[in-house]
Amino acid sequence: MGRKIAVVFGGVSNENEISVITGTMAVNVLKSGGDEVIPLYISQSGEFYTGAELADINIFKGGNFKRCPRAFVADGGIYALNKRGKPKKFFSADVAVNCCHGGMGEGGGVCGLFALNGIPLASAGMFESAAFMDKYYTKLILSSLGVKTAPYVYMRDLSGISQAVELGFPLIVKPAKLGSSIGIERADNYEELARAAEAAFFYDDGVLCEKYLPDRREINCAAYFSDGKVITSECEEAMTKGDILSFDDKYAGGGKSVLPADIPQSQAQEIKSVTAEVYSKLNMRGIVRFDYILSGGEIYLSEVNTVPGSLSYYLLSSGFKHFYTVLQAVIVQALEDKKALGQKTLLTTGILNNLPSNTCKLGSK
Repeated sequence: MGRKIAVVFGGVSNENEISVITGTMAVNVLKSGGDEVIPLYISQSGEFYTGAELADINIFKGGNFKRCPRAFVADGGIYALNKRGKPKKFFSADVAVNCCHGGMGEGGGVCGLFALNGIPLASAGMFESAAFMDKYYTKLILSSLGVKTAPYVYMRDLSGISQAVELGFPLIVKPAKLGSSIGIERADNYEELARAAEAAFFYDDGVLCEKYLPDRREINCAAYFSDGKVITSECEEAMTKGDILSFDDKYAGGGKSVLPADIPQSQAQEIKSVTAEVYSKLNMRGIVRFDYILSGGEIYLSEVNTVPGSLSYYLLSSGFKHFYTVLQAVIVQALEDKKALGQKTLLTTGILNNLPSNTCKLGSK
C-alpha cells in the first residue's frame, strides 16, 4: 500500500477553475503510481468536499461536485460527513499536496490548516506562500535579496495614480494579489491608467503599477528541493499575442510556449542561478515557478508562483508518467522535513503551576 496523500484544490479564488485542472491532474498522476489519494476540493463559497469522484474533472461541470460528501480537516486527516453534517468516515493523511491557485489557498491558508493538524505539506511553506501571493511583498523581498525587478509604484487607493505617472508611460497595471493575468492591463496614457487602476481595485485592495519594459520576453523557470539540492527546470519562453501575457494566452489556447527558450546559454544559466539562489535563501519547498522578463539585455524577476499552473509538470518532466517521480521527490522531502522537525524540543515552562488561583479572574481592586 502506498502513502495516503491528500490533494487540495479549488478555493475561494478567481482561479478556482484553473485549480480544478491542476488538482485533478495531480490526483490522477499520484493514483497512477499506486498511492492512496484523498481529493479535497474547496468550493468558491468555501465548503470542503471529498470523495473519489472528485478525480474526474467532469464532475465540476454544472456544480455536480456538490453530490460528494462535505468534509473538514482535523486530527491528522480528513473527515467525510453524512447528509446530516455528522462525521461519517475518517481518512488519515500522511502528507498533502497543495494545488490551490490564488486566494488563501495559495496564500498560506492551506499551509496553516495542515500544519495545525500535523500533516506535512509537499508544497511551499506559510511564509513564502503568503509573501509571494502579494506582488508588492514580492518586490520587497526580491529587493532585499539584491534581485532586479521592474520599477514600480504600489497603490492602496486611486490617489497613488499621480505617483505612478512619474514612472513614465507605458505602464502595466496589476491587482496585487491575483494570478492568471486576471485584471492586468497596459496603460499608454493617464486616461488608460485611471481606467485600469479603477478596474484593478474592483478585484483587489492593492494595485501595482509597473514600468512597461520594451521588447519584453516572458521566461519561466521552475524549481523544487530534493535530496539536499535545488533542482531547476529548463527555461521556457511564454509567447504572447499582445503586449502582455493574458489569461487567454495561458489557458484558452491564445498563446504558446517554446521549451527550451531560444535565448543565449549565458542568460539561461543566469536565470537558473537566480531561481536556485532565491529558492535556497528562503529555504523553500515544493514546486515553485519563477517568472522573468528579458528586456534590453537585462533580466528582471517578475513573479514567484508557489502553486504554479499544472504544478509546472511540463517544465519538470517529459509527461505525466515521469512527473510522478517529481511529485514523489517533494513528498519524500516533506516527510523528511517533518521527521527532522519532530526531533526538536518543544518547551513547556511550567509557569502556569506557579500562578495564583485567581490569576486572570475579573474582580474589584
